[in-house]
Amino acid sequence: MRLFSLEGRLTILLGAVAAGALLIYLAITAWPLPVFVQWATAQFGGKFEAAWLRNPRNGVPLTLIVLLPLCTWLAHNAISPLRKLLRSLEGAVASYRDGDFSISIASRRRDELGALIKMHNALGSTLREQRHNLTQRELLLDTVVQNTPVALLLTDAVGHIVYANIAARHLFNEGRNPNGLDLHELLDEAPAPLREAFASEGDRLFGVELDGNEEIFHLAQRGFRLYGSPHRLFLVRRMTRELSRQEVATWKKVIRTISHELNNSLAPITSLAHSGAELVRRDERERLLAVLATIGERARHLHGFIAGYAEFAKLPAPRPQTVNLPEFLAQLALHVRFRVVGAPPPQGSFDPGQMEHVLLNLLKNAHEAGSAEDEVELEMQRAGTQLRIEVRDRGSGMNKTVLENALLPFYSTKRSGSGLGLALAREIVEAHGGRIALANRDDGGLRVTLTIPQA
Repeated sequence: MRLFSLEGRLTILLGAVAAGALLIYLAITAWPLPVFVQWATAQFGGKFEAAWLRNPRNGVPLTLIVLLPLCTWLAHNAISPLRKLLRSLEGAVASYRDGDFSISIASRRRDELGALIKMHNALGSTLREQRHNLTQRELLLDTVVQNTPVALLLTDAVGHIVYANIAARHLFNEGRNPNGLDLHELLDEAPAPLREAFASEGDRLFGVELDGNEEIFHLAQRGFRLYGSPHRLFLVRRMTRELSRQEVATWKKVIRTISHELNNSLAPITSLAHSGAELVRRDERERLLAVLATIGERARHLHGFIAGYAEFAKLPAPRPQTVNLPEFLAQLALHVRFRVVGAPPPQGSFDPGQMEHVLLNLLKNAHEAGSAEDEVELEMQRAGTQLRIEVRDRGSGMNKTVLENALLPFYSTKRSGSGLGLALAREIVEAHGGRIALANRDDGGLRVTLTIPQA
């Protein structure tokens, strides 16, 4: 037991009280009070007997009567520092609750309460440092958000704007802070494509005429809860320059691909034409027929290549209709072999001609990937308001680079591929308002997932 611990202090105090009680009892029953009473009685002729004080039955109550005020004084002096300390801790905790971490408590105590005060002060120092770091991070984040070229709007549950960065102020309110304004009222004077984009539930790409030039914007919106209340975040990004650069890059790639394919076909045709002329001159008709057949084969290949590009460029808008899914799968099975997994829903809504083209392409790719015929699977199921279609195989799968680029136009790992099959599939699915995703399966092979909204 340490001397300056609370237990040690209490032991000393109780010992002092016990010693004081003994001294008071002896003073009342033995000396000096009985001696003084006997002397006073002899001097002044009193009748009080000193023997009465020496009786323990009388000395104990007198001792308690004298000891009570002494104990009260000692208790007050012992508890007073603790009471002050508790008031200080109470004030510090109240300050922490209000977000003020600047309170420290000065104390020289060397007991458990002193250790508690040191821990409290260390906690305050840590909280102050964390508050300072948090303030710096918030300042940095606000600086980044305010100066980003992406227009950012945050609205509350009733559609009032609670935050807008500089780009949003210039785009929606002529540079003025729109905080507190109703978003729908703010958009009343905006161009129709902008209003329609904000009225939609998902992401949108739209064009708006600004200063006589058409600008392309991308709107992303997400809902979330902030401080327990629903909020909605809108991000509007100007895409004109980026799309222009992407368009130029795409055209360059198209030109390179077409040039490569044309050279691969025209160079042999030119050479074979020269050889054919020489065979005509020599009157070697049998060899001439083989040369003409090769020229025809190369011409048909080139025609098919150009037709594929034309199909991709002239893809019509889908015409969704109610489709009997079991009959649709039976018709699909006439063209390519696959195994149906599970029972498909009775009906679906999509353009049957375009979706048949997509699934034929995916199933043929599954066979070309090296999968066994009975391991090429197709599954259809409803997932809420979506029709989910999966094409699975046990082929070679795709590496990371191919997965990232497989859906891009003109990207192909096949020697004679045009790179339009999966790109056309993506174009058709997204024209239906759906999504297409590629992923490798755990035990080998590829999974292609289509999700198509249902009316």
